[in-house]
Amino acid sequence: MTYLIPALILGVSGLAAAILLTAASKVFYVEVDERVDKISQSLPQGNCGACGYAGCADYADAIVNSGAPTNLCRPGGADAAQKIAQVLGTAAAEVIPMAAVVRCSGDCNATQKAFEFDGVQSCKAAKRFYSGTGSCKYGCLGFGDCMAVCEHDAIRIENGLARIIPNRCGACGQCAAECPNGLISIRPLAKHIDVFCSSKDNGKITKLSCKNGCIGCRICEKKCPSGAIHVNDLHASIDYEKCTNCGECMKACPAKVIHSCES
Repeated sequence: MTYLIPALILGVSGLAAAILLTAASKVFYVEVDERVDKISQSLPQGNCGACGYAGCADYADAIVNSGAPTNLCRPGGADAAQKIAQVLGTAAAEVIPMAAVVRCSGDCNATQKAFEFDGVQSCKAAKRFYSGTGSCKYGCLGFGDCMAVCEHDAIRIENGLARIIPNRCGACGQCAAECPNGLISIRPLAKHIDVFCSSKDNGKITKLSCKNGCIGCRICEKKCPSGAIHVNDLHASIDYEKCTNCGECMKACPAKVIHSCES
């Protein structure tokens, strides 16, 4: 009896709990649209957040239940958009191919180190010490934090500078989020001309820090026939929506800091 009564109490409690849970599951059951699961399976499952949602499952739910656009998955591209359209029974939305770009030309031939860093070999760690080891405080730190988070093997560190391999890039944006100097952004793949400098110093200081730096002379701005390039924060930047890839800014740049991402 010493063991029987506690065992019975435990058994009855367990049975009651099971009945209550079963009843609760019936009462509070929420029917899930099977399209959510099918759309989720059509996505890359990288959960990168490039679509603006917490992950692939959240994005799939938003498509079905909130009318979210079906072409927001950059890593999945046109293939994912086509699969989503098949699940929904709609026409596939246009997907503009995108890729990351590193807006810096400060490799080891153009800049020099201010000091040797023997701490944790990462860009974030080096950034904490006098804004990095390089002579330019706005340039690529070169330790490869971006490369470490890239799931597409699309980034290489060459001569101290991160380089994107466009045809491998999934445009997920994880490298951009990882770069402590904010040098990486996502561009339309078709807009292949860009400014490869992000220095916010004036032209004289920039040139002392990096041979390949933008001097903010505004010649590119004057030569652009579509008004797509402007000097802001002492360096040029391109408005992709206005850019026509004519190359006039590239030809005019005396610092040769504007060039094609394809070259």
